[in-house]
Amino acid sequence: MKKLIISTFTVMTLSMFTQPADAARTNPLADVSGTPFQTVPFNLVSPSDYEEAINEGIRIQNQEINAIVRQRSTPTFENTIVALDRSGELLSRATLALSNVEHAVGDTVLMNIMARVTPLLSEHSADMMLNEALWKRIKEVYDRRSERDDLTPEQQRLISETYLNFVESGASLSGKDRDRYKALVKELSDLQLRFAQNITNGMKDPSRRLWLTASQLDGLPESNVAAARHEAKEILEAEGKTDDGSMYVFTVFAPSYGPFMKYITDRSLREKMYRMYNSRNIGGEFDNIQILKDIANVRLEMARLLGFDNFAQYQLQRTMVKTPEAVMKFLGQLNEAYTPAMRTEVKEIEDFARKSEGVEFKLMPWDYSFWADKLKNDRYAFNDEDMKPYFELNNTIKGVFGLAEKLYGYKFKENKNIPVYNPDVKAYEVYDGKNILGILYADFYYRPGKAPGAWMTEFRPESKDDEGKRTIPLISIVCNFSKPVGKEPVLLTPSEVETFLHEFGHALHGLSADTEYAALSGTSVYHDFVELFSQFNENYLTQKKFLDGFAKHYKTGKPMPQALIDKFVKASQFGAGYACMRQLGFGFLDMAYHTIDEPLRASADIEIFEKNAQNPVRVFDAVEGSLISPSFGHIFSGGYAAGYYGYKWAEMLDADAFAAFRKAGIFDKATSSKFRKMLKSGGTVDPMELYIEFRGQEPSVDALLERDGIK
Repeated sequence: MKKLIISTFTVMTLSMFTQPADAARTNPLADVSGTPFQTVPFNLVSPSDYEEAINEGIRIQNQEINAIVRQRSTPTFENTIVALDRSGELLSRATLALSNVEHAVGDTVLMNIMARVTPLLSEHSADMMLNEALWKRIKEVYDRRSERDDLTPEQQRLISETYLNFVESGASLSGKDRDRYKALVKELSDLQLRFAQNITNGMKDPSRRLWLTASQLDGLPESNVAAARHEAKEILEAEGKTDDGSMYVFTVFAPSYGPFMKYITDRSLREKMYRMYNSRNIGGEFDNIQILKDIANVRLEMARLLGFDNFAQYQLQRTMVKTPEAVMKFLGQLNEAYTPAMRTEVKEIEDFARKSEGVEFKLMPWDYSFWADKLKNDRYAFNDEDMKPYFELNNTIKGVFGLAEKLYGYKFKENKNIPVYNPDVKAYEVYDGKNILGILYADFYYRPGKAPGAWMTEFRPESKDDEGKRTIPLISIVCNFSKPVGKEPVLLTPSEVETFLHEFGHALHGLSADTEYAALSGTSVYHDFVELFSQFNENYLTQKKFLDGFAKHYKTGKPMPQALIDKFVKASQFGAGYACMRQLGFGFLDMAYHTIDEPLRASADIEIFEKNAQNPVRVFDAVEGSLISPSFGHIFSGGYAAGYYGYKWAEMLDADAFAAFRKAGIFDKATSSKFRKMLKSGGTVDPMELYIEFRGQEPSVDALLERDGIK
């Protein structure tokens, strides 16, 4: 679903409120005037403050909505659209703070609070979007928008986007349909929350740990051995068990799972770990099978209430690609282009493995990472460990931040006075010349309970008041890098640096926002456009001119040699066919769930459904008991429903965009200035218009095929 609460920052004065148990204490989320740049006072906030602030925020926004609809004056852009955009300051602050911190911390108390407030938020959002009096005012402003020749293009865009938000949220429905839609919104919100929390809890489940001894770790780099020993020690101590120093633990979290599958020599252990990872949320306490069916069915019913054949039709209206048919055509185009390369890769890897394992050896999914890495190392004398010594974390942070300085002139200054939600988190002031651009929170390290993966989010979007005064954005990036062990430095793999660059691109999108209205600010753009800026940044991982600024060997201080970069590029291209098929598999699966024309029955076999959906791009035979769907948070709880194709679409965009920089120079000021205009514009302009203005043409797949060595 698209964001239902149009959460922004009001110019109205908020009433203070206190906890009944302590009349002298003001909820710290109610007044942020005492913190630097009005940041969230995490040092003062207790878990109960979030819940109280959300309840109070709902009450205040209801008052603001009532004030809008009870006006006797004719509905106008100013008294209706802008007033709505600027309502809900406290609610937005409290909700963003809670949801972001809960995801990054994984604290049970916060998870329980999130479970309690989510239905309230859904109900409040539905009440607002289905408020008939408010809808009538919005519709009247929309119907008469052509009469206003004094409105800017951004203001006209806000009118249209607000109107469409309400239409797509059921505002045009009436009677029983309206009531049913409201109930479905609440049900979907609850289902999505349960799905997400099951993923997090399922990964923390002790049954998802593999305990090994030193004799079983053959092939694993010393840094990963040390990390496994450190985590084993922490877990045993936390559980009050004796640690004799002999055990090592591996989990399904990325920093543990990825290296394990790539380096562990024992094939049976790789298979065990693979099955452990890919059987998450199937059965047991954290089962997601029925929940995912319910999510797909609720989305289908909502789409049909709104006049669409399926959820994908509904979801793709406001995208660059527009229709499910266009998505399938795009995915099919990539499938046709990459399949020959994938088949060649898999055969070469299997043939290489047979030299050691015998002619009867059959490559299985738990073998791919291990043997692909071996072949890369044999063919290009390269593996990820060769680059790690050049990617010491502190230097890499400076280098990645430095990319924004080289392209856009931004500078970063740590501010230790800004409150943070965990001691691991650092806060930076970001400047564009002498002007403060925004605040960036950086949460780099893995810790137990933290959600897997990496992401960017915001604690506050950018906006401007009537006098043009800018409310700066509060942006956060979260990763799961290994923590330092003793005095050893943190050395990142190339893929981790790529992840950092990716999320930093999202952060720059939020930080660069220069719009009037928060509803159109930063990453509030069409879904298949939002990944352009993150994936664009990834291109710099292979540019020596960029790497020379920070990628120095942590012992010798020497820069990364061009020969190593070339090997990395060649090795990356080698896996391009398989990597594309893997992403296409996710995309086909996403579209399968969201183009169903009949509800999934309770008895539906998800294993068969998933197998059929992925058959066009299948690399390996399906493994019984292994599924993607039950832990596919992106589409069932992460906002990518009918939108996962956007990753490949954005790859096409970023490759095409970076081709302009390759031609002009990777730090060319004129090109980066045009690119920055897209960063600043948020959702104020149709993204295809923005892109054509930047590039001079619509994007094509040619640059992507060339970058991947396919063409």
